Amino acid sequence: MSAITVWGLGEEEVWLVMGGMLGPVARRYIGQVAEMRQDGGRMGTTPVYRTALVGRVAERAALAHALGGGDDAAARLVTLAGPGGAGKTRLAADAAAAWDGDVAWVELAAVAEGERVVSAVTDATGVLVDGVLGPVRSLVAGLAERRLLLCMDNAEQVVDAVAAVADALLSSCPEVTLLVTSREPLDVPGETVQRVGALAPDEAFALFVARGGDARPDLARSDADAAAIRSLCGRLDGLPLALELAAAWLRTLTPAQIDAGLDDRFALLTRGPRGAAARHATLAASIDWSHDLLAEPERTLLRRLSVFAGPFDAVAAAAVNADPSPAALARLVDQSLVVPGGVPGEHRLLESVREYAGTRLREAGEEEVTRDRHLAHLLAEVRAAAPLLDRDRDAWRERLGARAGDLRAALAWGLRDGERAQRGRELAAELPWLWHIAGRGHEGITTLGRALALAPDDRSLLQARLLVGVALVADTADPLDLEYDAAQRGLALATEHGDDRLRGLCLLLSGVGLLYTDLKGSRVAADAAAELGAQTGDAFVAHAAVVLRGILHALRDEHDVADALLARGAEGLLQLGERGVASTALGVRAQSALLRADLPAALAHARAAAEVAEPLAEAHRVGAARSALALVELAAGDAEAARAALASVVRLVDRGGNALFVPGLARARGMLALVAGDAAEAVRWLAGEARLPGDAPDTYLAAAALPPLAAAQAAVGQDDAAHATAARALSGGRAIALPRVVADALEQQGWLAHEAGDDDAAIACHQRALALRVEHGLDGPATDSLEALGLLMVSTERPDMAARVLAAAARERVRTGLVPTLPPHRAAAIATARAAVAGEDPGDLDRPAAVAYVRRTWGPRRRPGTGWGALTPTEREVVRLAVEGLNNPQIGGKLYMSRSTVKTHLSHAFAKVGVANRTELAAAAPPDLGDPAATPSR
Repeated sequence: MSAITVWGLGEEEVWLVMGGMLGPVARRYIGQVAEMRQDGGRMGTTPVYRTALVGRVAERAALAHALGGGDDAAARLVTLAGPGGAGKTRLAADAAAAWDGDVAWVELAAVAEGERVVSAVTDATGVLVDGVLGPVRSLVAGLAERRLLLCMDNAEQVVDAVAAVADALLSSCPEVTLLVTSREPLDVPGETVQRVGALAPDEAFALFVARGGDARPDLARSDADAAAIRSLCGRLDGLPLALELAAAWLRTLTPAQIDAGLDDRFALLTRGPRGAAARHATLAASIDWSHDLLAEPERTLLRRLSVFAGPFDAVAAAAVNADPSPAALARLVDQSLVVPGGVPGEHRLLESVREYAGTRLREAGEEEVTRDRHLAHLLAEVRAAAPLLDRDRDAWRERLGARAGDLRAALAWGLRDGERAQRGRELAAELPWLWHIAGRGHEGITTLGRALALAPDDRSLLQARLLVGVALVADTADPLDLEYDAAQRGLALATEHGDDRLRGLCLLLSGVGLLYTDLKGSRVAADAAAELGAQTGDAFVAHAAVVLRGILHALRDEHDVADALLARGAEGLLQLGERGVASTALGVRAQSALLRADLPAALAHARAAAEVAEPLAEAHRVGAARSALALVELAAGDAEAARAALASVVRLVDRGGNALFVPGLARARGMLALVAGDAAEAVRWLAGEARLPGDAPDTYLAAAALPPLAAAQAAVGQDDAAHATAARALSGGRAIALPRVVADALEQQGWLAHEAGDDDAAIACHQRALALRVEHGLDGPATDSLEALGLLMVSTERPDMAARVLAAAARERVRTGLVPTLPPHRAAAIATARAAVAGEDPGDLDRPAAVAYVRRTWGPRRRPGTGWGALTPTEREVVRLAVEGLNNPQIGGKLYMSRSTVKTHLSHAFAKVGVANRTELAAAAPPDLGDPAATPSR
């Protein structure tokens, strides 16, 4: 008869092996342990057992009391500490099933590196992680207001990291309770340690009989059987899982035979080196004995499989073993040293087996060659998946995401000095898309930086791909710091090597990098990228360049052109499975539709953007899409829906502030606060958006946030700051050529002038804002201008005109469904103006007719026929830029008009002020040329 042993496959999994056989009862037990489910309110892979928990009456009661079942205050951290096989996981799962509320289960048996603990917890809890903010702060922010039982199972090999996570959560997340299983306590203040040891003799006997009853219904009826059972229960130290799997052998052996089979190895199973931890001593000895039963090919494969940090298939196993025969792998599966992975055809090593096999690998002197094979296999697998990037990016992300642990291990091994560095660099160059969209920006930039540093003077095409990778990852992490520079360096190398496909991606990323500060430069790069994308058949570059061009047109308020481009680009990208850029395109379409007062289209596009981005579970894209949706919902008058749109991402940034790059999120939060009357909170968030990204004021993101920031500052009485912010918005909008921002800045200057008692200046500013909005089809904001001008008509005692204009604005709001997004004191001022003219004839003007009426018939004072006061607002702007030294094409670019139109305006101005040329014009120009109040309206 072959000897029998108990050997471990992880913290709580102990099998009985005899002669290489695995009986049907044992197979049933394996199925029980492997069965996992995810119920409502249960996150992560919580174990569910088909059989009842036997015994542990005292431990279950004590644990229930510690977690809140008693009269005393519940413990925030309970650690179940004890040797392997004691049933800590089973006891924790029982407590989790009884918990009244949400439960997240984090399995740590396969987590070897402490820095991966936080990622395992965020994955189980669904918390979004951004590389810039950092995983720990992201986790704390995500759980700060959640009531949750967080179970961290098998923590002993990463106990320090688990302790750090526990300490952070205990300090900042008052509604989170932690239940940890480990062979040793965490030694964290506030920890309640509950020891889990052997079952009492009667409980151990009952467990063995209960589990063996299917195979032997007459079990324990004879005195001999009962005596043998009590003997083997004692010799197995009453460890529950050892007893359960010992019972699995009852189909082929009697209790006495099982008891006898333990003789040869029992000492190894129960007594390790003096002072060694119980789990380590027991499992190491058990696995050692099982290892001795293997044939040499099986031992060789087992130790070589230890290089896998995650699941592997037969092809991968053959690659690291340098042997295509599946026989050894099948034998290891039969022996349960290799267990099923997460999907059919995949296998894995549980952590205790992997650690044991890794030691054997090093002892055999094979670690270097095996890890080299592992690296080569991962590189080949990633390259084989690369074509999916051109047709199904969801599938690419899923495939490589499942290999994340092994990819990290392979990169850590490959990015060293020596011969393997080339393969490590090649692997790093294949992965930027994984880091770009998975919230792993810091990891990606760091890894690519290591790869570049291994050959800093390299001028190869590989170096170009690594540089482009940095630009790609930086796009969603910190574009102003890295993206354009890395893309340009990559472009130079790609050009040297004549790689037009790579050049196209470099140009695209250069254009995105320039988008924030240089719209003209961005357009040049976008056009070149689109051309190369079409020439080389790079569908992503071609479609993404179309989206970039659409964004540029939208920023210039050329919305009809923009919408067509964005729609076409998004459709093409979605066919590739490219969710990130497609969601951005849809979000811009939503904002564009909102500006054109098309609320149904705006809502449809914004909701589509959020839906497309959602599967990415990544803060940058999901946050940007939901920010766009929140702004649309707010403009539709549903502040609650706006807050709900942001709810899943807002906790992530609550503690990270401006460190996290989520375009538009701070502006959305600021606008919500502004409309709700919390102006101080609005100032905080809008000021943050005005500094993103980086600290440069003249970015389109900062410029767009400045006008509402001025409104918020005025609402809290910071008048000087409001004037300065509005002026900065005006100059920034002009510098980047953003008509909407210029109009918004003029609107804020108009409100500030009115609130300071200068209605003439206010009228001039609002008239100029209205003119810009009408010229660029900004129908929604044009209604805001009409209401502001209607208020000024009341203020200047022109109630008949005010009634017509305010009534037209009201009809427009009913037609479009849009509400003003004003601070309460300004909304109240308009409401008061409406009430003041309630008895006047409202007329029947629609919005276009009202606009024409206002621009034709009303201004602060009549314009004279000659002199500087005779200049129209547009002529005054043309003259101002001419005096500053700009030529006609440059003026046209600033004011969005042709050079011939500029020439006509200048000739009219020359005639009105009595000069013959630019030199005389500059000499005669008054000092208040740039003051809006100095220009009378008609």
